[in-house]
Amino acid sequence: MSTGTSTKRYETPNHPYQGERIDEESDLVSRYGLKNKEELWRAQSELRRYRREARSLIGEAQGDVEAANEAGADFVARLKRLGVLDDADAITDVLSLDVTDVLERRLQTVAYRNGVGNSTKQARQFILHGHVVVGDARVTRPSYKVETAEEDLVDFDEISPLADELHPERAEGQE
Repeated sequence: MSTGTSTKRYETPNHPYQGERIDEESDLVSRYGLKNKEELWRAQSELRRYRREARSLIGEAQGDVEAANEAGADFVARLKRLGVLDDADAITDVLSLDVTDVLERRLQTVAYRNGVGNSTKQARQFILHGHVVVGDARVTRPSYKVETAEEDLVDFDEISPLADELHPERAEGQE
């Protein structure tokens, strides 16, 4: 194995053929416009890491939620900054998160919700083709995690032909 190889950043399902799980995954892949199930599995693995961290912090505090909140203040603040947790949430709320909470923070989904595309797949295409900026930075990764402070800064690049309101591919009702 060479030193430049990267490791897999997600876990696949334990059992490959479970009809109910496959149907749920297919629904999420189509609803969020994901390229394939690997992107969904990455989000699920990310959620698993969040939960594992929360359980570890609660366990170190031996079930004392106040002590766990203090010890995990940075962790909870990071999740709040990402928009995965609400401002009123605490470390115990991490355990009740769903994979949709993680998928909602992807640039692809935020761009679609901000009216950048007519669908999540179109928003993904605009991002990949370099038409979308977050603040002043062009981002070409649909999986980019958008922080709550950046949410209103997601828009078309001003030099993109799509920045013109009359462009035929623009979403209806876009300013």
